[in-house]
Amino acid sequence: MQQNVGSIDRVIRVIVGLAVIAAGVYFESWWGVVGLVPLGTAAIGWCPPYAMFGISTCSVKTDT
Repeated sequence: MQQNVGSIDRVIRVIVGLAVIAAGVYFESWWGVVGLVPLGTAAIGWCPPYAMFGISTCSVKTDT
């Protein structure tokens, strides 16, 4: 798996993920679980839709 999520993109994904989770907790909705998706992609540095469309926000190419 080659990384395709850059550092700025990761920060944005973490913020959005935490905001969605917080909204889910605040509104007592299970939709907050959706916030785990951007957190997960930020943690591993790879986004499946980016891979499908050939998009990369990562400035350095790695072979991990």
